[in-house]
Formats: sequence, structure tokens, C-alpha cells
Amino acid sequence: MNELLPVVITTNGSQWAKNLLKILGWKLIIPGLPGPRGIIVAYPHTSNLDFFIGMIAKSACGIPVNFLAKDSLFKIPVVGWWLRYLGGRPVIRNSPQGYVKDLAQEMAKAKFFWLAITPEGTRKKTPGWRSGFYHLALETNYPVGFVYLDYQNKTIGLADFLTMTGNEEADFAKIRDIYQGKLGFYPKNMSPITLWSPQKDKNKVH
Repeated sequence: MNELLPVVITTNGSQWAKNLLKILGWKLIIPGLPGPRGIIVAYPHTSNLDFFIGMIAKSACGIPVNFLAKDSLFKIPVVGWWLRYLGGRPVIRNSPQGYVKDLAQEMAKAKFFWLAITPEGTRKKTPGWRSGFYHLALETNYPVGFVYLDYQNKTIGLADFLTMTGNEEADFAKIRDIYQGKLGFYPKNMSPITLWSPQKDKNKVH
């Protein structure tokens, strides 16, 4: 199903992190990346455990992936420093030109920049995925990799890479195929794999 060139970028990760994953009973399947820039979608996100397991996996694979988090967290002393140290980037929703364009420009200037996004935006079940990752992928034309945390089989994997086409129906049909059978810590909280706008919901007349 991989529509891109074979994976060319790999690196050696932390042995202690690899050992810790094994002790915790997790398998890690991260073959590498197809280029110096791209977007990683991480799904499902249903528990606080996801972040800690994900950070251990990030260290184990050794690839310096950045990730987005709420800007309010970066204002907390020590916590903000720690998140930045781990590769965190605050979501700035009031950017004059739009945060997607800001990120696209930052990624283009960097020699290496992969950005991880949890499209659900919360651990609670929502009607679908937020559209930020999709708009960023269309803006940059960078590859999108799909990471899963499958608690059923205790496996963290990078399943595939796709280039988004702008045909939302076709793109999301492929994404749903990728995540078929992958279950979060709380399966009932897994959001449907379809785009959803919280703002549109707010504007609805009830």
C-alpha cells in the first residue's frame, strides 16, 4: 500500500528505551522514514499512557520527531521546558497567517523535521479527526506516516506512508484500511476516522 519511495532514513535508538519496552511487553515496528521532512499521524489516542509509551518508543527508534501539544502546557514552569526538550511545539491558534502556514514554513527551512500529530486532539471520543494534519499535508505535499498504538497486541508500529491527494473520501478510505483492527487503551473512546470541525458544531443551531 506504500505509495512512496522505499524507506531511506533510519537511525539507532536508545538501548535502555528498547529494553524498557520489552520489559513492559511492547513490540516496536518502526522501519524508518522516506525523507527528511514529513508528518506522523498517531492514532488511536484514548489514554494518558499513550504519551509516555510514545516517548519511550521515540527514544527507542532514535528518530528526532517533533510533536504538537496545547500551548497552555508550555506556560507551566518546568513542564514547558520538559516538553520542548522532548521535541514539543505549542499549538498557536491565533497566528496572523494561520498556524498551518507557520508550520509549513518552519518545516521547509529545517534540514530534518518530522512532526507527530494526534488528530483526535483529545483522549475523549469525538465525531472525527481535526483537519490540521490534512491541511498541513496538502500545504507541504510531504509524506504522511501512520503510527498506531495497538494495546490489544501491545505493538507500536509505523504502518505506512501516503501522500494526501485532496480527495478526502479516497484519502480517508486508505487511512481507515491502515488502522483496521488497531485498538486503543479504551476502544470505546476511539474517534471515527473522518474529518470533523469543532467550530462547525459550535455554529449549528440546536
